[in-house]
Amino acid sequence: MIYRYLALLYFLFTFSLYAQIDKDELDKLNVEALLIKELTTGEVIYSKEALKEVKPASLTKIMTAILALEQGNLNRPITITTEMTTVEPTKAGYKEGEIISLEDLIKATMIKSDNDAAMAVAIAIGGDLNTFVEMMNIKAKQIGMNNTTFTNPCGFDIGEHHSTPMDLLHLAEYAIQNPLFNDITRQNQHTYYSLNTNRKFVAKTHNYLLNRYEYAVGVKTGYTSKAGPCLIARAKKEGNDCLIVMLNAKENRWIIAQQIFEQVFLLPVIEYWRDV
Repeated sequence: MIYRYLALLYFLFTFSLYAQIDKDELDKLNVEALLIKELTTGEVIYSKEALKEVKPASLTKIMTAILALEQGNLNRPITITTEMTTVEPTKAGYKEGEIISLEDLIKATMIKSDNDAAMAVAIAIGGDLNTFVEMMNIKAKQIGMNNTTFTNPCGFDIGEHHSTPMDLLHLAEYAIQNPLFNDITRQNQHTYYSLNTNRKFVAKTHNYLLNRYEYAVGVKTGYTSKAGPCLIARAKKEGNDCLIVMLNAKENRWIIAQQIFEQVFLLPVIEYWRDV
């Protein structure tokens, strides 16, 4: 009898929760692709173009970061080379010969999305860029990203660099199993110094949810002219844990993400995104 009662409570809870997701309104959003997953139950509660080939932009850096974190030895000093610095547009501004710890490079990669930091991570971990890209693609297949090809660690639209929303969901779900990854992606800012010149660097997040939405806990933003504004966002409240994958949003992605989270968490809408 107790099991039937618990099953009924579970059904009523999930019904009341997901009944709040207005799928008709979500269908009208001007976004190329959108996935919403409630991690507590493991249910994908909304899906639009889940298998469509898309440009992942800097969402790619999730793979770059997690490969580096899994290698360990995060205090390892990395000497910056010319190859690491010849990238655009977002950069920390390292100079050849400066020495930065691997952990600081990972944080700069994820928090500010610095491309020179991502290149430095890739070359340091792989030994060379091509080897690291091979590592990215091997890892992608291992975690079920069967429709993804990486050509670089930054997310540049180079060659066949592509993924799908579902593959990016797999990537995010894999990465958030790593506690240090989660600690990094919830940070608004990270200040660090070159180990040999003591030059100061400040990595500030592009994820405005972390600044303005109290339940946000990560994960990564992205943008290129071909990919458009992209976002993988996660929020947690009172046992609920929700993950959103949004590609090529032609509407304000911060408003969209917050409204989705509030539908899942049954919270009132707070409007404070008009200026970002």
